[in-house]
Amino acid sequence: MRITKFGHACVRIEHDGTTLVIDPGMFTQPEAVDGADAVLITHEHADHYQPDLLARTDAPVFTIEAVAAKIREEAPGVAERTTVVAPGQSFEASGLPVTAVNEKHAVIHPEFPTFDNSGYLVTAGDTTLFHPGDALDGPGRGVDILFLPVSAPWARASELVDFARAVKAPTNLAIHDRIYSDAGSAVFDGHLNAFLPKEGLTYHRLKDGEDL
Repeated sequence: MRITKFGHACVRIEHDGTTLVIDPGMFTQPEAVDGADAVLITHEHADHYQPDLLARTDAPVFTIEAVAAKIREEAPGVAERTTVVAPGQSFEASGLPVTAVNEKHAVIHPEFPTFDNSGYLVTAGDTTLFHPGDALDGPGRGVDILFLPVSAPWARASELVDFARAVKAPTNLAIHDRIYSDAGSAVFDGHLNAFLPKEGLTYHRLKDGEDL
């Protein structure tokens, strides 16, 4: 399996001839979607969803209704190959088993509107991966790899550390990190590395375009 980080919250998973891309957004390099067999979108925010990137590929798109509504308005051609999924629904994304889990974006501020958000559990061979989107709701089961948000206006550092410890994925890969400076990222990396290795868990931050 090959996992490539493509800016902020976007990851590309290649396994057994299938390429799955999750959350190509405004900070994502366009080549992230080249050759994709399927694309998953967790929610409608621009750092996770960009209609021009979806239009760049002819891959089927799987997402929640709130995102599908925006696709129908902003990219009608993409809407024709978009499948709406619901919380708890299991489906196949070009041969890879996926389950949509959880329903809501984390609260940014009580006075802001609430948004729908679906995390995705992806099974690639004997490895299970979890992308939570913008939420700190767990997958409800053990996973091998957690795509771990590490900076957000809706979370404190302590909450992110505790989320990783609660999920207990042996491998944790940093995502949602574009809003930190390099110095801020290094500080938070130190926080995670102060806790996760004690529990036998590993933590990695990949540069854009770098593989795991």
